[in-house]
Amino acid sequence: MLSQLLKNNQHLFTDIFPFNLNQEKHHKLDLSIDNQALYSIDLSSVEALQQYISDCLQQTGAKYAIGGYNEDRLIYRKSKHFGEGDDARSIHLGTDVWLAANTSIAAPLDGKIHSFQNNDSFGDYGPTIILEHCVEGTIFYTLYGHLSVESLKGKSVGQEIKQGEQFAELGNDQENGNWPTHLHFQIIADMNGRKGDFPGVCNQADRENYLNTCPDPNLILRLK
Repeated sequence: MLSQLLKNNQHLFTDIFPFNLNQEKHHKLDLSIDNQALYSIDLSSVEALQQYISDCLQQTGAKYAIGGYNEDRLIYRKSKHFGEGDDARSIHLGTDVWLAANTSIAAPLDGKIHSFQNNDSFGDYGPTIILEHCVEGTIFYTLYGHLSVESLKGKSVGQEIKQGEQFAELGNDQENGNWPTHLHFQIIADMNGRKGDFPGVCNQADRENYLNTCPDPNLILRLK
């Protein structure tokens, strides 16, 4: 099972940001359906959501906010991209790290570019890069969403990306799918033929299946 493989090899991974996540204070951001504060925010407004996140950081004195894996989120009601009714997708399959635009991103281990594209629908990933890795003969993938458009320039499928190499940066809210600036980081066991995109949110009925395919990103992020 991929999650056990990653757990056994956590010593192999390095930081994906220019700083160690455990050496800076962070705020665990609650964007779930249980957070009553969100119901008074216009979730279709990137400015309103950004202000909420900024206020959380200021109140806690944190450098960044993090959270989201397996969270049943209210915020996806901002876009029809996530569906409506019983089939609406609200379960988050990655981890979000809320940081400033242009923050650089490095590969946590050696890999190569599996695919990339600009998923530019309102509320989607925006510019996205997916890396392919291999540990102990097992292939898996890491997805990086909400990047800058500049991050896609000069990239090619199969391009080698070395561990620690800065290969992308966070995009602003005008280019990242209309979100407050952050990285969506996701681990994927099987791309199922997809390229440049993979569901980062699923509905309740598919929750167990997708969580098996997409194990906890903290296995690589190693946030204590």
